Amino acid sequence: MSQDNLIKMTCQDCKRINYWSTRNKKSVENKIELKKYCKWCKKHVLHKETKK
Repeated sequence: MSQDNLIKMTCQDCKRINYWSTRNKKSVENKIELKKYCKWCKKHVLHKETKK
């Protein structure tokens, strides 16, 4: 993965960084929000993109 496109996905319940992903910064201007599984909360929770 290229370092300049790498983003962190943070759980909105427990505020832990659970996932790393990439995005095309030219085509996607808003921050990414996805429902992903959090192993600490043990459920599917909204994860938002955070700063590096």
